[in-house]
Order: sequence, then structure tokens, then C-alpha cells
Amino acid sequence: MDTLPYAVRTTFPLLFMLAPALGALLTCRRSPDRPAAEVWQRWWSFGALGIGSLWITISFLALPDGMADTIGFAHSPFQFEIAFANLGLAVLGFRAASAPPRERLTSGLAAAAFLWGAVIGHVHQWFANGDHAAGNTGGILANDLLIPAVMIALAARDLHRTVPGCGRTAGSAA
Repeated sequence: MDTLPYAVRTTFPLLFMLAPALGALLTCRRSPDRPAAEVWQRWWSFGALGIGSLWITISFLALPDGMADTIGFAHSPFQFEIAFANLGLAVLGFRAASAPPRERLTSGLAAAAFLWGAVIGHVHQWFANGDHAAGNTGGILANDLLIPAVMIALAARDLHRTVPGCGRTAGSAA
């Protein structure tokens, strides 16, 4: 992995947001009658959170030293725990892809609890220790910040849309 240019290594995680965004756009184009917030949430849950977190799980289990080096952190037994924390996020993402809005909101909030904590840790390492490693800044920060934020925003919008009395007219379809 160290042979790849820094720009490629730091932006690679963005693929986990780009692919579901493309899927959602294409789905909305093919099925314009489906609620866009729901389509985007399902793609985002499965692709960005589910597949992205599964990738991190596999990476930390298969290449723990490489992952530590990519992040710029010391090698530690906690890498095993980070792998399984990400497996939990993957399960949340896969489940949220077929869940009702309230459960998708809960999945986004649970992802935020872990990933926004990771953002704080990465930013601290960046400023306190000058850690500009590809896995500490750049794409991973965008992922850790945006994946839960988008999940929460879309699920809240979808939930608001399905709650009677929230702007829907009588007899309108959900």
C-alpha cells in the first residue's frame, strides 16, 4: 500500500461514499416514483456504512500492521477491537438497508457515536502530533464525519415524511 501515491491512499475511502451515491442516483432515475430520501438512505446504509465498515474490518483483521502504519498509529492489540467495532457498524449498515426509517435513524446515531469519536481522535493526532498519514487525514475524516451525518439527515427526513400531520395532505401517498 505504501507504493501508491499519497493522494490515492488518502482519497480511497471516498469510494465508499461515491459508489452508493451513484447507485442512488441511478435508482432514482430508473424509479422516479420511489421516495428519494428512502432510496438514498438504503444505498447509503448498505454501501457507505455496510461495505465501508466491512472493508475496514477485513483490513484490520488481515493486515493489522499495515493498517496501523496507514493511520500513523502504534501497533496495538486494540486494532483487533477496532476491527470488531467496525463489524458492528457493518451489521448496522446492512440491517438499515432494509429497515424502517426509525431503525435507520438509530443506525445512523449508533454509527455517529463511534465514527465521530474517531474523527475527534484523528484530528487530535493531526494537530497534537502532526500525524498526516493517509489513513488519519483526508478521505477517512470525510467518511467518518459524513457517513453518519447523511444517514441521520436522510432517515430523519424520511421519518418526518411518514409521520401523519407533518405536512402531508389527507389521502396523499407515503
